Amino acid sequence: MALPWLSCLLLFTLTVSVAANVAPTFLANMSRVNLPEDLPVGAEAFWLAAQDRDNDPLTYGISGQFAYFFNVIPTTGEVKLASPLDYETLYLFAITISVSDSHNNPVLRTMQVIVEDRNDNAPVFQNTGFSTSINETLPVGSLVFSVLATDPDTGSAGSVVYHIEEVIPSTGDSQHLFEIFPNGSIVLNGSLSYNNKSAFYQLELKACDSGGTYNNIFIVQCSSPVFLSISVIDQPDLDPQFVREFYSASVAEDAPQGTSVLKVEAVDSDKGINDPVTYSISNSTRPGWFNIGLDGVITVSGSLDREQLLDEDEEVKVQVTATEMHPNIYGQEAKVSIWVTLTVTDVNDHKPEFYNCSLPACTFTPQEAQVNFTGYVDEHASTRIPIDDLTMVVYDPDKGSNGTFLLTVVGPDAAAFSVSPERAAGSVDVQVLVRAPELVDYETKTVMLVQVMATDSVSGNASVALVTIHLRDINDHRPTFPQSLYNLSVQEHSANGTVVTNSIHAFDPDTGEGGRITYSLLPGSGADIFAVDPDTGTVTVRNSDLLDREQQAEYYLTLQATDGGNLSGSTTLHVVLLDINDNSPVVSGSYNIFVQEEEGDVFVTIQAQDNDQPDTNNSRLHFSLLPGPYSHNFSVDPDKGILRNLGPLDREAIEPALGGRIVLTVLVADCGVPVLSTEVNVTINVEDINDNLPIFNQSVYSFSVKERDPGELVGVVKAWDADQTEANNRISFSLSGSGANNFVLRGSLLGSGWAEGHLWLPSDVSLDYETQAAYNLTVSAENPDPQGKEATAKVFVAVEDVNDEAPTLDSASLRGIRVAENGSQHGLVAQVIARDVDTMAQLEVQLVNVICTKAGVNVGILCHGWFSVLANGSVFIRQSEAIDYETCDLVTLVVRACDLTTDPRFLAYSDNGSLAITIEDMNDNAPYFLPANKTFVIIPELVVPNQQVASVQARDDDSGNNGAILFSILQVDFMTKDGATTPFQGFFRVTTSSEANVFTGSIELVTNLDSTLQGAYQVTVQAQDTPSVGPALEAKITLDLFTVDQSLRVRLQFSMTKEEVGANMDEITAALVQATRTTVYVVSIQDIESTARARGRSYLDAYFVFSNGTALTLDELSVMIRNDQDSLMQLLQLGLVVLGSQESQESDLPKLLIGVTTGLGVALLLVIVLMTTALLCTRKSYHRKLRAVKAAKEARKTAAGVMPLASAIPGTNMYTTERANPMLNLPTKDLNFESQSSSSDLDHMSLNSLDDNSVDLEKDKEITKNEPLHSPMELDTEPLGVVLSGRKMDRGGQHALPFTNAGLDTTDL
Repeated sequence: MALPWLSCLLLFTLTVSVAANVAPTFLANMSRVNLPEDLPVGAEAFWLAAQDRDNDPLTYGISGQFAYFFNVIPTTGEVKLASPLDYETLYLFAITISVSDSHNNPVLRTMQVIVEDRNDNAPVFQNTGFSTSINETLPVGSLVFSVLATDPDTGSAGSVVYHIEEVIPSTGDSQHLFEIFPNGSIVLNGSLSYNNKSAFYQLELKACDSGGTYNNIFIVQCSSPVFLSISVIDQPDLDPQFVREFYSASVAEDAPQGTSVLKVEAVDSDKGINDPVTYSISNSTRPGWFNIGLDGVITVSGSLDREQLLDEDEEVKVQVTATEMHPNIYGQEAKVSIWVTLTVTDVNDHKPEFYNCSLPACTFTPQEAQVNFTGYVDEHASTRIPIDDLTMVVYDPDKGSNGTFLLTVVGPDAAAFSVSPERAAGSVDVQVLVRAPELVDYETKTVMLVQVMATDSVSGNASVALVTIHLRDINDHRPTFPQSLYNLSVQEHSANGTVVTNSIHAFDPDTGEGGRITYSLLPGSGADIFAVDPDTGTVTVRNSDLLDREQQAEYYLTLQATDGGNLSGSTTLHVVLLDINDNSPVVSGSYNIFVQEEEGDVFVTIQAQDNDQPDTNNSRLHFSLLPGPYSHNFSVDPDKGILRNLGPLDREAIEPALGGRIVLTVLVADCGVPVLSTEVNVTINVEDINDNLPIFNQSVYSFSVKERDPGELVGVVKAWDADQTEANNRISFSLSGSGANNFVLRGSLLGSGWAEGHLWLPSDVSLDYETQAAYNLTVSAENPDPQGKEATAKVFVAVEDVNDEAPTLDSASLRGIRVAENGSQHGLVAQVIARDVDTMAQLEVQLVNVICTKAGVNVGILCHGWFSVLANGSVFIRQSEAIDYETCDLVTLVVRACDLTTDPRFLAYSDNGSLAITIEDMNDNAPYFLPANKTFVIIPELVVPNQQVASVQARDDDSGNNGAILFSILQVDFMTKDGATTPFQGFFRVTTSSEANVFTGSIELVTNLDSTLQGAYQVTVQAQDTPSVGPALEAKITLDLFTVDQSLRVRLQFSMTKEEVGANMDEITAALVQATRTTVYVVSIQDIESTARARGRSYLDAYFVFSNGTALTLDELSVMIRNDQDSLMQLLQLGLVVLGSQESQESDLPKLLIGVTTGLGVALLLVIVLMTTALLCTRKSYHRKLRAVKAAKEARKTAAGVMPLASAIPGTNMYTTERANPMLNLPTKDLNFESQSSSSDLDHMSLNSLDDNSVDLEKDKEITKNEPLHSPMELDTEPLGVVLSGRKMDRGGQHALPFTNAGLDTTDL
């Protein structure tokens, strides 16, 4: 009776225990997560995972100071990045994760978030303006300058490498003149020369990191280039140098002392020093003649004489030495010398002199100079006969043209003689020759005197020598008249006896009778009109009446003179009758002329003549106009009598009553005494034409009009036409010029020749001041003249500006800037420039919006107060200390320009512009390990030395050496299954490799392991960065390397050869992994001996290992393969025939014997079973109930969701008596064989119909056809499940999910 009550009590206790809802728990790895800083916002970051024994719906959440970085989907636990990460700002932070099942208080846990560094920063030089100076004698290898660039990244991404990109000037030797070391030191790599190479160098420097991963791409970041200016300082190591290779000059020999001759110039070859230079004369071929000043000017210091240098090519050599004022770097004088050639030029300082000698015997001493010479010649000697007994030489010591002289003859008898030669240079023999024999007349002179003059051709200085010539006489003269023709004149009609001439006489040098002369007129024309006195030769008028010029104007008479010896001579008298004014002018014809005004010209010749002597005043006519109303418009040629109009004739200027007729009176008079004249009238008829152009009342019109106003009157122009008829004074207007099509000109007539034009803007046209501020037009006025002439005036239209244009932002002022975070910068950082083409614009810059982004994601208003923009466009840092790269790495200021004076009709704002401000970051991160859900298993049978058995991955958000990670093993312990720990050293080593900024530590086996040890090796690995400066930072992690016992090795037999199995290995492995969810470690594939009694032809030995280090036994493998029908069918198709352990399959013969023995035993047992069936059934029912009560009691002791600490059965989810926790959560399905191991054989029944665990393909096919597969297969009713399913509803009014653990089966109790 006590047993039923005890069962009820146990059942009640078990029910209450199961009904209590257990809070969910996070998985063990929910304590740390590693995220790269370049993870995009919105991307999956990680998953929150928790277990709930009650299988309640779970709700996940994240809270804490840094929760804003993530968004979590409450129902699934998926966490996405909400705000960008930045390693340099925050490389490690904690968040609080929570999970709730809606029944219990939320479960909280602190999770460490480790941010991994990426190469998102470029190196930055500490300064950007570099300059230095170095001496040109600086030795090769010397330090020139040092630069420093920093990169906040870690590892190789922060390792800075310097480069010299370009050297200016870019010459062949300058490209490698400088070298930069890894530490930023720039050294001299070649020799310098201030003068021969360059005095200045500019180095373009760039710093790059060593590369790293960014956005999953390996990139190298480089800084902006900076420039180092190097000035080379010159040193005094060179002598001075004359600017010319040769100096020469000339100086006149009469130059006074102090005269500047030549300036030499030397400069210091050290151009950068340019030491002053002094000059001196160190040698000379004529000492004392020249001197030199400190300024290098050579001057005359003595008396010069070219004639002393005739043997020296007239040159003086002077050696000039140039010396620098300061010694060179060797302490010596720096000097240089040069020979200067000075040529003394000739000055005309001598005149030619006469010498009484013959060349070349003359010595030309000053004492031998002569001025008097004597010679003889016959009278009337022939031309070019030289004077006898005359020896004369002329000499001038000057050179060239200065020594050239002219020889001439002067004096009283110079006409009779000449000199030879007439021009000579230096020295010459001189002869006096007869030039005019007739002048060499003894009767005239017995002695003749001439002077020979030698004149310098340049200076004009002359010397004169007197030559006395004695004539020898002969007798040869007759009477002669001085002239062969005498021109005489007498007025016509002169009275008889009027003397025509009394001055004509003949001469005879002879004396006596031979010298007496008688005159007579020889017969001929005029002999009856004139007469001559025979003694005096006076010629007079004989007949006055016949003396009329109009009848005969001139006469030729022959006057003869005869001496006493009847020698005669004659001359001709040309008598011209002088005209007297005895005739008046005579005009012929009448004059009536028609001419068109303006175009027509008057050209009339008045025909008149005078019979008096032509070309004399008596016959020369003079024409003139007598005064009249219009005579001033005409002129008459006074000599030719041509009547012309002085200008175009204007019909409108003539009195209308005259009908266009003008009457002029021309007076024709001669020029004789008295004056005789005649008058003649000339009538001119002027015909009217359209000859007047319009005239504007102004030459320039200036108007103004506002822009943007169409249809406005711009201004009015006026013009007048002088023509008096409407047909000729009608005016029309036209407009031309650039932009004339923007205007309309409408004309109107006002009368009396006046017209006006109105200048309008068309109704559909408005002007734009910004496009064109003014128009220069030409207005034309024309009348119907067929020639198309017109008058023009300038029209200037000024467009008045209206503030109608929107302002603009200067794009150059919106170029991005960089600002360091955390109060590093203050004050003005940028200047936004606004522009407006309007003249009266009043601009201000307005801040429209501030956009805060982190890694391209908008982070709200975090940065709104960091910067301010003034109205003048100045951008200031407002909150320097608040600037934080970690929260916002890019601030975009959206600005616009506003014109405060814009016309209300038009837009006052510019388009929005964006000024990007990049926030620069800092540096400080330690390495961290990347999470990896891996379990490392060691199978001693398979692993060999130098084989990798595990690996870790770590990152360091720093760059360069600071981000380079080196792994090391700090400690190795072996933990047995019972918890005992033993240190092991030297069994493992770790090697480091990296890819894409992720460092991998490969843990390799050093020596063979003891296969008898069962447990896990705990390997503590340290990741340490390698900074170049400062202490290293490290992180540690402990790995569990589980060992697998050799007894868990499983053999599978196949109906194919080992080669065929090896060929299908990938498909076989895939099917096994799908069925078992384990890692398959294949040991070997071998053929089975043909003599063996086996159903297979080959076998495969392998281990099936879970991620927790446990492995499947043969029974467990059979259950799982049977449980997955798809994998089973695939394995059968691949030749699987038998599943068996290694030991059971080493020989087929023992197994056969065991099978026979077992069959006999079973037959015996059947007899015993039949006899005791009734007793066993009763007892079994009782034990089942008792064990159900025990299981319920056991369930109450085990809180839902709590993992017991006792060991588990590998590969199962069944509880042992030691309260093992579930491992696989795999449902146990009834495959007609029992997989549970038990210490009691009481209720054990093997339902496996396969002998030796073999697979019968034919039977399996039949089973497949006859029995439908259930997934999952139905289970027998389990008593404990029935009890637990009857628990009450929870507090929320809903039924909790049923607790089902197929591994805890009380059916067999």
